[in-house]
Amino acid sequence: MIFRQLFEPESSTYTYLIACRDSRAALLIDPVLETVDRDLETLAALGLELAFTVDTHIHADHVTSASRLRALTGCRIAFPAASGVTGADLHLSEVDPLALGALTLHAVHTPGHTSDHHAYLIDAGPVTRLFTGDALLIDGCGRTDFQGGDAATLFATIHDKIFTLPGDTLVYPAHDYQGRRVSSVTQERDRNPRLGAGRSVEEFVAIMASLDLPYPKKIDLSVPANRNCGAICTA
Repeated sequence: MIFRQLFEPESSTYTYLIACRDSRAALLIDPVLETVDRDLETLAALGLELAFTVDTHIHADHVTSASRLRALTGCRIAFPAASGVTGADLHLSEVDPLALGALTLHAVHTPGHTSDHHAYLIDAGPVTRLFTGDALLIDGCGRTDFQGGDAATLFATIHDKIFTLPGDTLVYPAHDYQGRRVSSVTQERDRNPRLGAGRSVEEFVAIMASLDLPYPKKIDLSVPANRNCGAICTA
């Protein structure tokens, strides 16, 4: 497997490039509109053909580059079926894994940050990687106060679907604001100050209710665009 972790600094978003060495087919998880040129250059430098873009959910903090990349490369757009987006080529769910050459990407429904949120699990050789989107971050988690988010649901999601995975599963989040790049299920289960270390659901709900987070500055642009796979209406 070919793997690259790419970073967009304005929204602190990680985009993940995964490719099959044999077929040279690639996908991008959570691509960002502002980094289209960088992503195309990376694919070309590695001799890869973009087969899919894959989003974890309808983002509020950036616009996906799915539609732009499809127009430029002919790739297919994959979104969680639960997102109900317009224009996707594939609708992913826990019963519909995505084949990429010899690799298989498994969708894991992880609601709580948003109702449509999915993480993606890929087991390649000795390493299992989980791309957790905004649901589980390093020493944190995504907010739960809009787009169908719910703190108790997120707590159950993380404990039932992520913390039950093998402890050496690598955790790759969609964001980090302190330059951290990767964690593990064991680390988050033992040390995450919001969700791990024996926290109760009642404690977690109280933590999330007290955050008093600002209104996302790009939400009014990003959410409508992302409901259409990143196509921005200029009318």
